[in-house]
Amino acid sequence: MLEGLPPNNAGHMLRLDCDEKRARAVADLIVETFDPTETAAAAFELDGGPLWSVEVYFADAPDEALILALIESAAGAEIARAARFSTIAEQDWVENALAGLAPVRAGRVLVHGAHDRARRRANDIGVEIEAALAFGTGHHGTTLGCLKALDRIAKRRRPARILDVGTGTGVLAIASALIFHQRVACGDIDPIAVATARANASANGAGPYVRPLVATGLRHPALQGRYDLIFANILAKPLRLLAPQIAGAAAPGAELVLSGLLARDVPGVLDAYRAQGFFLAERGDIDGWATLVLKRGGRG
Repeated sequence: MLEGLPPNNAGHMLRLDCDEKRARAVADLIVETFDPTETAAAAFELDGGPLWSVEVYFADAPDEALILALIESAAGAEIARAARFSTIAEQDWVENALAGLAPVRAGRVLVHGAHDRARRRANDIGVEIEAALAFGTGHHGTTLGCLKALDRIAKRRRPARILDVGTGTGVLAIASALIFHQRVACGDIDPIAVATARANASANGAGPYVRPLVATGLRHPALQGRYDLIFANILAKPLRLLAPQIAGAAAPGAELVLSGLLARDVPGVLDAYRAQGFFLAERGDIDGWATLVLKRGGRG
């Protein structure tokens, strides 16, 4: 999952304030460039004014010159000069960074923290994710795009077998399990992500349906088989490399929901899946990130 987990015992951070467009551009470039298990970025609106803030957390001391060069390429030299690096004490910094985020809705699915349980409506599918556990809370355009695609799919069909490749915090797997009341196979390359997803599944009453595994792509015996719905919210390069594996796991009539893509990544990913016999059925764009729904066939 693109949003990944915060670095363990993050001891270094960067902060800068600027307008929304450039704040999002900087945060997106950091997320795209660095390993999400080592570096995490968030952009959010500051109270009482038009400014936005970007906070980047690092597991290890960052290469400041490299980071500043990236910021300059995304937002200009003036914004790069305004960036400030610091060290931080061990703390629940993710909780602090995300505590003010509102619940995220995609149709009936509401992703929220414990403090927003009261916002659930009678027929909502609530997925409760605590900020202290992970960044994969649904606020990022990739996760939200996948949740919206899931909501649309659920209105027209009931997949018999579901797979979530790179499950991260487990949001997509948990939401799918709660909607369809069935097991969702899922895995992630990061053992910490797997432990987090398991805890999230249990906390949301989806433990019997969602049992994440440590796996590279689909390379785990328990993930073998054919699936009617496959999620892969990762990054463009692994999506291209995994195209044969994902295509091989797709049952006749399966739908693939792919995300973690900037607009410039879409053509290359589509080419990789067209070569496997898939065409583009739907595309959604949120905050510069694209989510693709693919089907097998001759169109597109």
